[in-house]
Amino acid sequence: MDVATQRMIASKGGQAAHQKGTAHEFDSEEARRAGQKGGEAVSRDREHMAEIGRKGGESRQSASRLARQGGKEEKR
Repeated sequence: MDVATQRMIASKGGQAAHQKGTAHEFDSEEARRAGQKGGEAVSRDREHMAEIGRKGGESRQSASRLARQGGKEEKR
């Protein structure tokens, strides 16, 4: 099943739940707690966190390198 079809079916299910009155809607406090819980779970995976840090460092280094190269080209 392609992604578009899957999304359409899920959307219909969500709409039906709302019409029926059985759909759950997060309030801001509940959403905050869920996000915090997910963040704690992800941060326990040290290897994953190290990979994220490496990617951020590489991205920052690349941006810095491009900025320096851009400055040199402008001076020529």
